[in-house]
Formats: sequence, C-alpha cells, structure tokens
Amino acid sequence: MVLALDTHWIWDSWYAHDGERWHGYFLKAPKSLGDPQLRHRNARHGHAVSDDLVSWTHLGTCLEPSGGPGWDDCTTWTGSVLQGPDGTWHLFYTGASQAEDGLYQRIGHAVSTDMHSWKRVGEAPCLDLAGPHAASYEASFEDGLWHDRAMRDPWVMADPDGDGWLMFFTARAAGVMEPNAGGAIGFATSPDLFDWVLEPPVFVGGYGQLEVPQVFEQGGRWYCLFCTAAEHFSKDQAETHPGGPVSGSHYLIGESPRGPWRIAPGHFLDGALPCRRYAARILKTDAGLKIIGFADHPAGHFVGEVTNPDPVEIDADGMLRVQGAQLAAE
Repeated sequence: MVLALDTHWIWDSWYAHDGERWHGYFLKAPKSLGDPQLRHRNARHGHAVSDDLVSWTHLGTCLEPSGGPGWDDCTTWTGSVLQGPDGTWHLFYTGASQAEDGLYQRIGHAVSTDMHSWKRVGEAPCLDLAGPHAASYEASFEDGLWHDRAMRDPWVMADPDGDGWLMFFTARAAGVMEPNAGGAIGFATSPDLFDWVLEPPVFVGGYGQLEVPQVFEQGGRWYCLFCTAAEHFSKDQAETHPGGPVSGSHYLIGESPRGPWRIAPGHFLDGALPCRRYAARILKTDAGLKIIGFADHPAGHFVGEVTNPDPVEIDADGMLRVQGAQLAAE
C-alpha cells in the first residue's frame, strides 16, 4: 500500500510519532485542476495516521491558507511537527501572500493539542528574513537569477547543546552570482519555540536549491537530508558528481547541527532521471532507518503518491545507503 488519495495529488510530506502511532502530514491538491503544475498554488495540509508507515488512514485537511488578507493567504506549504516540553504540538510551515503573488516565502507557527486542529500563533510569521543577519540571505530576486525569494520548508528540533530550539530551512545566500551555486540551508534559533532569531546560513553551495531539509543524528554523526533537481546542480557539482546530475534526495554530513557541513561524497543517495522519489524523509523506526517520500515522475508523468518506506543503512565510512527502492505503482 501507499499513501494515496483518489481525488488529490500528494507531494511533500513530514512525520511525527506520538508514542503510539505515526502521523503523516503532506501537501495535497485536487486532481480536478487537470495540470499537476497548478497544485502548488492550491495546496492544503493533509493528515493521516499509521502504525507501520504502510497502511494509512486519511483524516482530512488540517491546515489551509488563511481567509486573508494575510501573510499566508496564498499558500501553506511544507513544514515540520514536533512536541514541546509541555506536551503541546507545534507545526512550523511555509506561507506566502496573495498581495505579493506568492513570491515571498516566510515561516509560520501553529499549535495543537490533538495533532490535527491547528491554531495559528498570532497574525504574523514567526520568522522572516529580517534582523542583523538578513544580509547573509538573498534579499530579493530582482536580479532575475530566481523567480522567488526562498524561505521555506522549516525543520525544527531541540538544540542538543542547550535548552533552546533550532530551525533549518531552504534559502539562498546573498552575493552568489551563479544561480545554481547559491542554494543555502538557512538557520534560526529560539529559547522557547515562539521567539525566533535569524542566524547566518549553516551551509551554502553545490545547488541552486536544497529543498525540504531534515537534520538528524545517527551513530555519532550528523546528517542533513535535502532534495534538489538535476537542473539545479551547480556547474562544478554537475561536472564532478559521479554519473552526472539527477533529481531526488541527497545529504550533507556535519560535525554538529551548526556545522560545518559538507556534501556527502560519492553517488546521490536517492536520485534518478526522470525523478522517481522526491522530498524524502528519513525516519527512525523500531526496524531501523526508513526513507519515505513522494513518487514524482518515475515513468515520465506525475504520480503524486507517497511511496512505501525503504530501509536505509549506514556503511563503515558513515555514508547512507538506500536498500530496495520500492516505489508507488506507475
């Protein structure tokens, strides 16, 4: 089985475990749109639950754009869910506004006690490209290098070296003139999950976009999973990567969540042309690490279903390896 809906496409997903079962959150849009490319401006957050990451029960929509006018009245995109110290669940997500034609991305915050009914925290984003370190990031896209101002896909986790919280997000760095060399992992810190301070990026380079970051520790090493497309490889990365550019998910290796980070050497972790699986997550289960993401264009057309999970192993050198690769039916 896969996580699929008869009437909706599904793409980016993220997961949380409540101690008894998995909660899967995902972007969805109606297939009645006809063109899958239209899904991005028609996205809602779906919610499903599972005991094994294979059999899912869909619980419906759990977040959608605000009624407006507002900073997130155009889009509510990819995020992450975690539980705070008092038991409250926190959703951090990407938003954009109708007034800016959805081109300026910001990060929002919502809370819940049941992991489904989310209440926005205030009427403003919890993080924007503002403050002393804003100059480290692409301030605009008026130079024509990209079509949007990137600040999306927040991944939030407890700080392993303190009492606070860390946020990683998709961004682009300032001052990089090669469009595909300025992709960045943005960074912010918080003492309480509510007040956030923008920090300089923890990684820049290699690709034009490092989407849907996920930072985790395993076996004493730190990993930052991300996804990107073949057309977003930098010139240097395209020329030196074994086998050439592909689309899918790869990773950085770091000494700590704050870095320094480097692109994992060798072949892409989970990539192909055309793209088989995108926006992957690696989950820690009782049966070991599992990778799960959405079936993109495995046969040249968009599928829009979440794949069954595949095992991930770590070799003696600390490199991640996907075993199997069973994708959704084409």
